[in-house]
Amino acid sequence: MSSSKSTITVAGGDLFHIAAENLGDATQWIRIAQLNNLSDPLLTGVTTLQLPTPNPAAGGGIAGQ
Repeated sequence: MSSSKSTITVAGGDLFHIAAENLGDATQWIRIAQLNNLSDPLLTGVTTLQLPTPNPAAGGGIAGQ
């Protein structure tokens, strides 16, 4: 099974919009945050992010406890 990840560079913004545009679901922002060791969905400055592969079954936007 392939687990190819892509990388993007953004100037500011937030993980909600990035998840919506790249994963098709804004609630999957938490997957991007976890992959990049981020706790805040709001980004400042120029940031390079790894993106997980799209997964229609994932989502919810709730971090595991």
